[in-house]
Amino acid sequence: MDFTDAPLDQTAAANLAEQNLTFARVDTANDRERYTGWHEVVNRGFYGDRKDDKDVEYMLDAGAYRRLCGVWDDTEAGRDPVATIGSWTTPLSVPGGDVPAWAISAVTVSPTHRRRGIARNFIEAELRTAHACGVPVAALTASEATIYGRFGFAPSARDARITIDTKRARWTGPTPTGRVRFMELGDLYERGRAVADRASRQHPGEVAFDEMLWTGTIEYRPGKDDTAKDLRAVGYTDAAGELQGFAAYRVKPGADEKLIAKVAYLSAATDDAYAALWRYLIELDLVDSVEADLRSVDEPVLWQVSDLRAVTVAPFDHLWLRILDPVAMLEARTYARPGSVVLDVVDPLEFAQGRFLLEIDVAGTASVSRLSGDAPADAAHVTLSERDLAQIAVGGTSVTSLHRAGRVSALTDGAVERVDAAFHSPVAPRLSFWF
Repeated sequence: MDFTDAPLDQTAAANLAEQNLTFARVDTANDRERYTGWHEVVNRGFYGDRKDDKDVEYMLDAGAYRRLCGVWDDTEAGRDPVATIGSWTTPLSVPGGDVPAWAISAVTVSPTHRRRGIARNFIEAELRTAHACGVPVAALTASEATIYGRFGFAPSARDARITIDTKRARWTGPTPTGRVRFMELGDLYERGRAVADRASRQHPGEVAFDEMLWTGTIEYRPGKDDTAKDLRAVGYTDAAGELQGFAAYRVKPGADEKLIAKVAYLSAATDDAYAALWRYLIELDLVDSVEADLRSVDEPVLWQVSDLRAVTVAPFDHLWLRILDPVAMLEARTYARPGSVVLDVVDPLEFAQGRFLLEIDVAGTASVSRLSGDAPADAAHVTLSERDLAQIAVGGTSVTSLHRAGRVSALTDGAVERVDAAFHSPVAPRLSFWF
């Protein structure tokens, strides 16, 4: 079933109706007034600036394909919902490939309607709908870290804010053979997305750009004259003249009036492009530091400067996953070590509940099946929760660390070490934007 055709979850609708609340989908094609009201409520919920007519029209057109739902209070007249949620399906990169994911966004509940179970019904409805559509995993970025764990979500890819003191950090990395040149933002909009798509496939945890995500990430939209007037962009072209990377940034005074180059987005499809763009930023005249959000916790640039202590890495949780179909999710990725693995997954909501056998071949491909009986005697056998399965699914968390924390239990000798080795990703997962 396509996500756009999925019916409204009737369990959530019935629960909310008991409180005179109507749970309904927004007709993005035929009810522009309600669609506009839905967007305005989302913007208010995240304390965004009020949008002008062009902004609203753009969002209505660019996001019309998404599945949008809201809750309306039957005791109040008007177009505006008291709560919102949006979702769509998108490829999620995993080690060695990708998997369909159910992206959840725009979750708001009005302060006037808190503590009424709206968020719980929203999220559980999304999970049931995604599962019915055959989507193996749900994904979101969380504005608060304590909300989504009760639904089985867990932080699966951590990002970091990287700050480099450029007065101390001299470039010691390689000298690329290509060239860095300034780009107009319109050129970046037209040509950069293909580069960003190629680059993102190198990192587990990335989801695909759509039009709204792309323009929001690079802070530029065609036809909007006041878009990011202080934003500058440079591109890296290789020896053959092909664009292989870009960086968009702005230079602003910090609290002490020292100039900071704040990176809006940096994407590199090759190691040469990566080195050239970081070197350009680090060597900017008059700039005292470079600051970049949503970077990997294992950035190569840490090892391309003369003074490691001139670089501050501040990690935080970013991508949260909820496993809905362990078989499809685990078969989508590749593994770093062959062998037999058995995972006993405990899931209170039962989506991921069960015993799963992974037979991993020498190429790293796994055949995954549900087991109803005993595990093979030679398998590495562990027990874990649905949240811990989400944390290791794309290689973002060490099984050994979870075991030492009392979250993963070994049922056979050496199981933790073997499972950890199999699930290891040589590239740290990350998600390079919010959605």
